[in-house]
Amino acid sequence: MYVLIVPASTPFVLLASVMALSWWEDHILPAPSAEPVDAPAEAPVAPAAPAQLAQLPRSDTALTREVAGR
Repeated sequence: MYVLIVPASTPFVLLASVMALSWWEDHILPAPSAEPVDAPAEAPVAPAAPAQLAQLPRSDTALTREVAGR
């Protein structure tokens, strides 16, 4: 009968561990400072423009070798 206690209590032990770590993180660890430690010297780089997609053939165009790409 004692063999059933370990598998049945495992989820509760894991939950208690996660809750204890969460409490420890909130109450024991130092709070992050409001100021950034090291501000970047340059402005952030703008992302590149997205690549142009190939145009699809029109639906009324007959399927030819040029359109099919073969």
